[in-house]
Amino acid sequence: MPIDFRLVIFDCDGVLIDSEALCDRVVSAELHSAGWKLSPAECHRRFLGLTFADIQQAAETQLHRPLDPDWIDHLVHRVTKVMAAEATAIPGAREALQATTALGLRFRVASNSSHAEMAAKFARAGLSDLVNGRIHSAYDMIAQGKRGKPAPDLFLAAAAAENIPPANCVVIEDALAGVQAAIAAEMTCLAFSPETDGTHLRQAGAIPFTSMLALPDLLRALLLETT
Repeated sequence: MPIDFRLVIFDCDGVLIDSEALCDRVVSAELHSAGWKLSPAECHRRFLGLTFADIQQAAETQLHRPLDPDWIDHLVHRVTKVMAAEATAIPGAREALQATTALGLRFRVASNSSHAEMAAKFARAGLSDLVNGRIHSAYDMIAQGKRGKPAPDLFLAAAAAENIPPANCVVIEDALAGVQAAIAAEMTCLAFSPETDGTHLRQAGAIPFTSMLALPDLLRALLLETT
């Protein structure tokens, strides 16, 4: 049955901002300091799409001891500093956001990153003018006793902010945790997978695509299916 979708919910890291390798580098360094010798590549494989609280829990399980009480705050500070200096936009990200609006669709950004990190990323990448006032963070959910991705809470909050039912939302994700969150929220999910065929994301319930420059045409095609 065609979906009458009205809201597009974008993930941030790896979808709009080319920031995942930067974050992996910082997380790896901080875990090394704590005693867990993981490479940036291994951090990417293990933690893509998860919250820093999830990473802390994994580290404490691995190390059999608690990390410093301010470990997450310190990590957020380090990551934010790196993002402010080095983050760039994914090719086609600005065009995708502008095309979404031009198609008469609303959009929101929903990320496991903190507001401070996202503010730094979007400012450095030159996208703040498009996304300000539309951003949702997993930290908002955690403060309410809810969860970030892969739980559906964050996407449901973004939909509620626009008063649009989940069934009328399309999520743009790149991480398995994000796809799982979208499917749990009963939303359609398009999965950005520029380096693979996206089989693992398809198996989780998403529709893979390989270039953000192609997203406007994908959205147009979905709209045509509803008319």
